[in-house]
Amino acid sequence: MGGVAIGLSFFATYSSTNSFVGYAGQAYSYGAPWLLLAPSAVMFSLIAWHWIAPRLREFTASLNSVTIPDFIGFRFGSNRARVLAALITIFASLLYMTAVFKGIGNLLEVFLDIPYGAAILVVFLIVVAYTALGGFISVVRTDVVQGVLMIFAAVLLFRGTVQGAGGLGALSILRDQPETAELFSWNAAIPVPVLLGIIFAGTIKFMVEPRQLSRFYALEDQRATRQGMWVSTLAFLFVYSLLVPIGLYSRRIFPNGMEDTDRIVPALLAGGDLFSPAVGAFLMVAMIAAAMSSLDSVLLVTASTCERDLVSLWRPSESEAASLRSTRLYVGLFAFITALIALDPPGGIVTLTAFSGSLYAACFFPAIVLGLHWSKGNGTAVITSFLLGIATLFLWDYLPFAGGMHEVFPALLLSLLAYVSLSLYLSPHQSQELQRLFNE
Repeated sequence: MGGVAIGLSFFATYSSTNSFVGYAGQAYSYGAPWLLLAPSAVMFSLIAWHWIAPRLREFTASLNSVTIPDFIGFRFGSNRARVLAALITIFASLLYMTAVFKGIGNLLEVFLDIPYGAAILVVFLIVVAYTALGGFISVVRTDVVQGVLMIFAAVLLFRGTVQGAGGLGALSILRDQPETAELFSWNAAIPVPVLLGIIFAGTIKFMVEPRQLSRFYALEDQRATRQGMWVSTLAFLFVYSLLVPIGLYSRRIFPNGMEDTDRIVPALLAGGDLFSPAVGAFLMVAMIAAAMSSLDSVLLVTASTCERDLVSLWRPSESEAASLRSTRLYVGLFAFITALIALDPPGGIVTLTAFSGSLYAACFFPAIVLGLHWSKGNGTAVITSFLLGIATLFLWDYLPFAGGMHEVFPALLLSLLAYVSLSLYLSPHQSQELQRLFNE
């Protein structure tokens, strides 16, 4: 597929209600330091397209890889690494989809006065229907439309919020008021290393998350890669520069404090004073589109990973038609599991999204980035880096000195050290195809 379509799909797949509801409202409590999210998204988008896309496209075509777990299995000659990568993908995807369900559920509950549980059911039915029937190509095509909707929605949402706050100068007023001046300090709500970890975990996903990387599989040539890089990166620059400050401006609109920042944007839309009925309806549609553009992609990745990298290893003789039917069933199954979790989610949108990103960073960064650019590496190194990264993520908060740093940094560091040291010590996995790829 062409670079413009894939670039817009790459942008739209990432920019779900997690962005329009979670990220947009988070500056309400995190303050001005949260604005660093926008340049971080731009930077990692450029890195992913420039550093990962060309090599991944070349490797996956040569190795006949369809999913990230099977790329890891083929690259390192290890079915165990492939299965573990598949389980990580499914678990992290469930966390991310729960955050998306929570965002759209909050929107429908507040804006349309639909009970939260009923809102989750509506989203479940719609996303299962068109994801199971459509497949990857239709998902990319709808992503293009949804991406354009989101660009216009970001402009309207920013414009209405800024006007409601009293204009662009409202931030100066907040900075001068004693009760909100703290929002403009580096440690506004949480220590800077923790904040940077949340931002890092949320945006490094461009380089390591299967739903994002799957877009690179479909690029038709190097020209499409260059086009996609600029389309995607400019979209992130424009949209996130508008979305990220919304929570900060909302301090002027909701001065008494809101404990759940995931309800900031729904409250802005439901207030009635900031947006006309037509604009409010358009914004609502655009945010539903944002949710769908992410849910369909993650569901496809999760379902195809389950079928190809887990089930088919034990049932390799299944026909292509039977495999397709099974994948469609898995779309419904994983959407149902996510909907159940979303009824009582284990955290807020930003928390769930950041932990999902932390899992991908700690586990997949060495295998994907070093695996594409360094000829050494084997199944033992990959599996050890996976396990050490996961253990660090889950145990970090129990350590006495853990409060000053986000868990993604030590988890990624230890995972990298394990991968590099074992790759240097043990013989690398070799094949004629890998030798050709690394010698070109």
